[in-house]
Amino acid sequence: MLIPFRDQNPSRRRPFVTYGLIATNVLVFLAYWPLFNDSAAIHRFFVDWALIPAAVLNGHLLFGIVTSMFLHGGIAHIFFNMLALHIFGDNLEETLGHIPFLLFYLACGVASAIAHAAMNPYSIVPTVGASGAIAGIMGGYLLLFPKARIDMFLFLVIIFRVFSLSAWVVLGGWLLIQLYGAAANGASSGVAYWAHISGFAVGAALIFPTWLRRGGTRYWRNSHGRPNNPKSKPTINIPVVRRNR
Repeated sequence: MLIPFRDQNPSRRRPFVTYGLIATNVLVFLAYWPLFNDSAAIHRFFVDWALIPAAVLNGHLLFGIVTSMFLHGGIAHIFFNMLALHIFGDNLEETLGHIPFLLFYLACGVASAIAHAAMNPYSIVPTVGASGAIAGIMGGYLLLFPKARIDMFLFLVIIFRVFSLSAWVVLGGWLLIQLYGAAANGASSGVAYWAHISGFAVGAALIFPTWLRRGGTRYWRNSHGRPNNPKSKPTINIPVVRRNR
């Protein structure tokens, strides 16, 4: 298992909206957490509040386009989504400002939900998760900071290691996995690949004007694709403990 857990791109301002979104998602999840003990109850809850593509395309349950962004299907689902929001959200919030960032987040989430419905027009399977909105953040982050360093945690049976990779490797690799999943599995998978892909693309498109204002490719050349903040977090090295003989 290879998990990104932070970036070496600390923001200068406190990301209130990012924290607020994380808190909202967690509180909503905890509110319906007891329903997971009753499969019928949790199914009814998701039918009422999740995104159901066939219903949306027929003009029903349209609110699910928004409410589904604040629902998650389990602890692992919300943990990894909130981790990604924490890693990448603060820098986009600092770049855009608090309210524009919130609108950006919601726009990416709505666009990804609509794209998922369009690609699965006959599906009556409830879809939940903030992944589409967070994918938008990742797309914008990649455009602005392609060479920011992302600290990764590698867990392979008995091997534990921490190292860093460039954002273009981490996020570009993630996008390739989504494209492969969409091509290989289509609508048969339980993963909303097209929501991820469309969210990523919309996020990059919405950040594109900001990137142009900063100079476009000249901005990349001047910054070398790295964050402007020189006080980046150092990579953590796990010390090796040797056994005395």
